[in-house]
Amino acid sequence: MTALHLLTLVLAAQATAPSRVGTADDPAFSERARQDREIVYFLQPPETHSFDLYHDVTIRDVGRSTYINVVRAGSKVSNPSATCLDTGEPLKVETLRGDEITKAKIDIGELVKPDSEAAVVRFPPVAAGTTIRIRIRETYTDPARYRMEGDLLVWDRSFGRPRNAVVLPKGYALAGSSFPAKISLTDDNRIRLDFDNPRNDEVRALIHARKRP
Repeated sequence: MTALHLLTLVLAAQATAPSRVGTADDPAFSERARQDREIVYFLQPPETHSFDLYHDVTIRDVGRSTYINVVRAGSKVSNPSATCLDTGEPLKVETLRGDEITKAKIDIGELVKPDSEAAVVRFPPVAAGTTIRIRIRETYTDPARYRMEGDLLVWDRSFGRPRNAVVLPKGYALAGSSFPAKISLTDDNRIRLDFDNPRNDEVRALIHARKRP
């Protein structure tokens, strides 16, 4: 069989094989336009290595009654709370660590380790034809990703959501950003950076800032 003959057979097989068309409900088909998770970080003074944040998400899965936020390795979470944005109702939140995650039969999408940590938000099961929009608030402490190097504030963290924002501490001016961002001022005169990412990948948001004169 010649190489040309073999190539002809392969092309013929591809032409007759049924194609697989993904749908919006197919886990293998991730359409960025349908993702509506948003997150905003409010940086505390860098010597604390801490930042407040809130992130919003819409739950569409019928029967689902929990939302799980897995804490990144190296970070510690505190003061978690959650609200149903549709009604304003506060939601129950608990922080589970290590064996507590296993005992609660919570799937965090990865191997549970002794230092694994997850915030679990509970709400009434989603009924057919409805959704629930929730907001989770937390405080994180992460010395490796948020720190000072001399007089330079360093924020080095990746974002996986389509829309992400970082608000610098009071009195700090932006010195540089490794990823394009829309820059604005908040009502209390803090610098805000908005990162929009339409691609199905992550943004490494390396930010440098210094105290204003």
